[in-house]
Amino acid sequence: MTDTAARRAARGIRSLLPSTADYRDLRRTWKGDLVAGVTVGIVALPLALAFGVSSGAGAASGLVTAIVAGLVAAVFGGSNVQVSGPTGAMVVVLAPIIATHGTSALAVVGLLAGLMVLAAGVLRLGRAVTFIPWPVIEGFTLGIAVIIFLQQVPAAVGVPATEGANAVVGAIDAILRASWPDAAWSLAVVAAVAAIMLVAPRVHRLVPGSILGIIVVTAITALAGLPVATIGALPSGLPMPAIPVVAPDTLTSLLLPAATVAALAAIESLLSARVAASISDTGPYDADRELVGQGLASIASAAFGGMPATGAIARTAVNVRTGGRTRLAAIVHAVLLAGMVALGATVVGAIPLAALAGVLMVTAARMIPLATVRTVVGSTRADAAVFVGTAIITVSVDLITAVLVGVAVAAFLALRSVARSSGVHREELPAPAEPGDERVALFRLEGALFFGAAERMLERVAALRDVDVVIIRMSQLQLLDATGAQVITELIHALERRGVTVLVKGIQGRHLELARRVGVIDSLRDRRHLFDELPAAVEHARSHVRRAAVPGGSGAGTGIA
Repeated sequence: MTDTAARRAARGIRSLLPSTADYRDLRRTWKGDLVAGVTVGIVALPLALAFGVSSGAGAASGLVTAIVAGLVAAVFGGSNVQVSGPTGAMVVVLAPIIATHGTSALAVVGLLAGLMVLAAGVLRLGRAVTFIPWPVIEGFTLGIAVIIFLQQVPAAVGVPATEGANAVVGAIDAILRASWPDAAWSLAVVAAVAAIMLVAPRVHRLVPGSILGIIVVTAITALAGLPVATIGALPSGLPMPAIPVVAPDTLTSLLLPAATVAALAAIESLLSARVAASISDTGPYDADRELVGQGLASIASAAFGGMPATGAIARTAVNVRTGGRTRLAAIVHAVLLAGMVALGATVVGAIPLAALAGVLMVTAARMIPLATVRTVVGSTRADAAVFVGTAIITVSVDLITAVLVGVAVAAFLALRSVARSSGVHREELPAPAEPGDERVALFRLEGALFFGAAERMLERVAALRDVDVVIIRMSQLQLLDATGAQVITELIHALERRGVTVLVKGIQGRHLELARRVGVIDSLRDRRHLFDELPAAVEHARSHVRRAAVPGGSGAGTGIA
């Protein structure tokens, strides 16, 4: 490796690591960061508990994830304001994994997924998320919201969730198994929390409705002795870190689930960081460093018994809107949660599970505004179909399948649209007209000539009759791939076999090498049939026609240029 390459590699590695530049604005922003960190910590507590319970990993696992992953991602991530921890999307993916493989697999999945996300960051794959279309993003967000809401139905009616069941099936089964009127107490808790969360922002936008609702209903249920299930005992501190030990056959069976978790962690974290950059003046985010930070966060969380983590869009937005401008805010949020666990584990254990269900139901309802749904559905029929289809597949199958299918369908529709916008147009020859001009056909290719559009062009030009010369204008062709170049080659061969001389005008410099490699140039009868200017090509075509009109002259089809 040369010195220049070594220096470039060293700079690349340093760009993925923390530096003092991450905190250069701290003297100016530290007060706002402290306020934002405390606010986000209060908002994050009920969500961490709820997501932990909903995933099947337990409330303690959700708290560990918020503390450990939140701290590591804040320090190593690529966004100054990103807040990380357990999220609803991750719960949707983790719940069936835990139901199938048990909680013992959680650490292994988290470790493997973290390593995959870390590798993606090191390999500079951070910008790949920009290839996911907006309707797909909104579609799986809507699907996730529906799943999260349905997953809370068992806790809302006071019955255990059916392991491994689809969210829709599980919700219906829970309603059928509910014991009435006992289930009314759990529903009352859900309703009370939801009401407080909806009313609190109207009193003041900074009032944390979720934590206030949990405090109120926990106090009431404890004092009144209501028959509702609670979180139960929690550890008063973080467990000791440990590297999970797993058998090779188990490791193999967990690779695919881990890849699913890694894909989701990368997608959601980068989307959240991008949203944060768009609503704050804290500077752009580094997508590759963000993946490195999120990968390390999931690895650390797994070591402490937590869940894989991602950037949390809602908590990140709260951070920005309450004054967070540097990484200190997310660090304070993690430290505050650790203090709450150390000092209030007994109180936290008394929180009713139905209260957490109420928090998540309201959170799910807020995940995608109706205005966004109307905008997507009202944009184009293709985008509306992708949006609805992605949401349905997310709910009925799984998130990653929904994203893959959504991206594939969106790509197909986009290619079809580009193909339709491309065209081949027959034009009149430049004035003044000359006798024999009807024997010359001038075609202009425009737009994109690729595998989705090339065949249509071939059919149009190949159908020509009663012409001696064809001029193909390529100067307005914006995109040419190997398939398009091959079609032009086949077209030239077909016309020349019929005795029609083909002239090519205006191959752009960026297309010239491809045209040479595929054979467009070699397919011409003579190298002089390649032109840079239209007047010269037209005059050459007319000369062919004039020669063909002279008895004994050398015209088209004679092999003479």
